[in-house]
Amino acid sequence: MTEAVLREIMARYALRWDGIHGFRHWGRVLANGRRLAPHTGADLVVVEWFALFHDARRLNDGRDPGHGRRGGDLAGALHDRELLDITDEQLALLRDACERHTDGLVDADPTVQTCWDADRLDLARVWITPDPRYLCTPAAREPETIEWAIDRSRSDHEVPEVGGWVRWVSPDGR
Repeated sequence: MTEAVLREIMARYALRWDGIHGFRHWGRVLANGRRLAPHTGADLVVVEWFALFHDARRLNDGRDPGHGRRGGDLAGALHDRELLDITDEQLALLRDACERHTDGLVDADPTVQTCWDADRLDLARVWITPDPRYLCTPAAREPETIEWAIDRSRSDHEVPEVGGWVRWVSPDGR
């Protein structure tokens, strides 16, 4: 994660950064992905960028078709401007993960599956219990992983990175 990329994302972010699709959610998706990746063989770089881009272009907190594609397009634009230091192959995986993350799919590249699971494991923040049938990887379907994620979601757990993100984009540094 870089300050320049986060500032670019937030320059046109339409929602509250502290809302249900904001920084705390992104942070938990990041932590979920980091927990899963060693078990799934996912490309951790893609998983980490997914945490920031998957909801970065939402227009509302409800049904918002196309928000994932818009987030992937933003990643592509920042990659074209050389702000996102990833390979073309990583960008393709990131765009795919963002574009289809709300489609309910479970079959994909292991990196894409890990991204989707990282997001789905945070559904408890809106009082939806993650259903193992809609989780892609054995690591995400583990009961202890689901319980760990539910506890963090329902407590609105904030991972340490979120404090830095807030300082980067807040005029008063809070």
